[in-house]
Amino acid sequence: MGNLFNTKDHTEEFDKEDIQQNRVMGILAYISWLVLIPIFAAKDSKWAKFHANNGLLLAIAEIAVWIVFGLLGMIPYVGWLFWALNGITSLALTGLMVFGIVNAARGRAKELPIIGDKIKILK
Repeated sequence: MGNLFNTKDHTEEFDKEDIQQNRVMGILAYISWLVLIPIFAAKDSKWAKFHANNGLLLAIAEIAVWIVFGLLGMIPYVGWLFWALNGITSLALTGLMVFGIVNAARGRAKELPIIGDKIKILK
């Protein structure tokens, strides 16, 4: 589990001036639907696009968790178990959000654990 947060660091691939100018956009990318701000307001920034991709993956994962566990939570007699799993999974997603925000605030471009290196939505 210690290596879970030791993901690939892409910071050297970005221009330092781009990082400095768009650090706030990188932070906003991880706060749920605020990911839309860097997608549209900083569309020419590779740095903001990197974090927006991570944030978009996180937002999609959040919605999927809410839908899946919400539906499974309606099953009689065992639904409570899925609501508990929803809470645990939501805590894990919050941890990923904090991981992304901290890295963006520090000017680092690290992939999100588990999902960040697998899927690229924004090119």
